[in-house]
Amino acid sequence: MEGSMKNLNIVKYLRQFAIGLSMGAADLVPGVSGGTVAFISGIYEDLLGSIATVTSEVPQLALKGKIKEAWEKIPFGFLVPLAFGMATSILLLSHTLEMLLEKQPVLIWSFFFGLVLSSIFIVRKTVKKWNAKLYLSMVIGAIATYIVVGMVPVMTPATPLAFFLSGMVAICAMILPGISGSFLLVIMGKYEQVLAAVNDRDFLTVIYVGFGAIFGLVLFSRLLKFLLKNYHNVTIAALVGVLIGSLRKVWPWKIAATQQNLIPEFSIELLAAIFLMVLGAIVVTGITKLGSRARQS
Repeated sequence: MEGSMKNLNIVKYLRQFAIGLSMGAADLVPGVSGGTVAFISGIYEDLLGSIATVTSEVPQLALKGKIKEAWEKIPFGFLVPLAFGMATSILLLSHTLEMLLEKQPVLIWSFFFGLVLSSIFIVRKTVKKWNAKLYLSMVIGAIATYIVVGMVPVMTPATPLAFFLSGMVAICAMILPGISGSFLLVIMGKYEQVLAAVNDRDFLTVIYVGFGAIFGLVLFSRLLKFLLKNYHNVTIAALVGVLIGSLRKVWPWKIAATQQNLIPEFSIELLAAIFLMVLGAIVVTGITKLGSRARQS
């Protein structure tokens, strides 16, 4: 009996690790969100709850001197495999994805388009009955996201406050399905600056961004948890809209100079792109089943 429980835990940890791998890969691409993967895999609300616990209850207990109670509150079995999977994915895939996006952008974006498109239908099914209020919430989410992802990148000053705010905004987007934190860094003119700070070992700048990320995570995860608890269907409808709006960014065919979307002409590449869209949809289905089994175990 004890051996079977250990095997069950190992399988559970491996599933969390696999979901983490997928989330890390998604967060690497400006336009795709790890939050989308968390949502379709069925761990999204658990993730928000775990973050809220670690960022609020644990510090409060620690400040009261209740170190043991604080330690026991941390859901290591949930967060550690997930974080390890994300870190592994980022370390192993960052250079490969960068190379593929440069050499085969249409094919790579086609895969991610299929992933996001199929996610819309899966997330939509989590709301059983749709009404006018929910459709309005979805439309507002779609329009707002469509506008955001179409914004032209701007330059912002390289000041501590600017880095703090960019970290806060980026981390919020990373846990929000449909919006990429790295893409918002691009919009704010901070993507290259932050990347350079990491490569140049500019630890002070990294700390500013890190503190902003922690602050944003504390606020936004608790807000999302509150919304999902008290306004579940309206929040889900808005998140479906966010996914719909984000399709503007991941559309594979663009004018190189302006990055405006265009309709492709028939070609062998188009057939390959459609195949990869279907493959993306299959991957999403697999992640969804993985999450369903994880919840049942």
